[in-house]
Amino acid sequence: MPYQVIIPIIVVVSALLALVIANLKIVPQSQAFVIERLGAYSQTWKTGIHWKIPFIERIAKRINLMEQVADFPPQPVITKDNVRMQIDTVVFFQITDCKLYAYGHTMPMTAIENLTATTLRNIIGELELDNTLTSRDIINTKMRSILDEATDPWGIKVNRVELKNIIPPKEIQDAMEKQMKAERERREAILRAEGEKNSTILVAQGKKESMILQAEAEKQSQILKAEANKEAKIREAEGEAEAILAIQKATADGIRMINEADPSESMIALRSLQAFEKAADGQATKIIIPSEIQNITSLVAGVKEAASETGKKTGK
Repeated sequence: MPYQVIIPIIVVVSALLALVIANLKIVPQSQAFVIERLGAYSQTWKTGIHWKIPFIERIAKRINLMEQVADFPPQPVITKDNVRMQIDTVVFFQITDCKLYAYGHTMPMTAIENLTATTLRNIIGELELDNTLTSRDIINTKMRSILDEATDPWGIKVNRVELKNIIPPKEIQDAMEKQMKAERERREAILRAEGEKNSTILVAQGKKESMILQAEAEKQSQILKAEANKEAKIREAEGEAEAILAIQKATADGIRMINEADPSESMIALRSLQAFEKAADGQATKIIIPSEIQNITSLVAGVKEAASETGKKTGK
């Protein structure tokens, strides 16, 4: 084959090969390509390798399918009680329909920003300042519902809406700080009063318990003293009883021994005379003479007989 023919063939093949390679497209993960054929929507390419017909098809839009965040600047809003404040919002959204997103709106993000601002003004306009500051969850839920419904024709799914900052006017902030300070001071005073009250109660309870313990101790002391006195008296009474019993026993033993000795009448008379002598020792003013002593003669005779018997016994 002549050289002049080979070169054009190589050029044509190279051009065709370059054209084929140039029209091979790889769609990355979490992305999608919107394809137009002769100016009209043809299809949506998902993740993978695709070949585009040259000069007939074109990639109209590359779309990110991951969840995205739109942070909008603060918007001026007015509450129901005519308080002007600044509120900025954060919108979390995701593209669910590539065709609707590509052809539904020319500037979808600008539309979402404006829609967020108007929705926020409508919701805040129905609330007072205090409710606005304490109802973030309610506001977020209402805005998400409204934005999701409004962006559905654009192929956008609003997953979440958050109020990032609520900035009231400077004078309102100063008043709120003063109110918070007064509330903190009030709580501090209440806590201090409760602490003093509890301390007083604890001190009173401690004094009461101390007095109770002291009274209990005195009571126990008196009981122990009484029991000791009782025990001492019992022991003393027992001692006296034992002494009396001992005396009575000794007396009984004496009588028994006398009875066993079988004394004579003269010995009994002598003992009676000795007892009479002790009775008449000069201390008594009156003397009672036993009836057994009838006359002095019998008394003397009895004494002599007793004396003689005593002498005989001594002589022995």
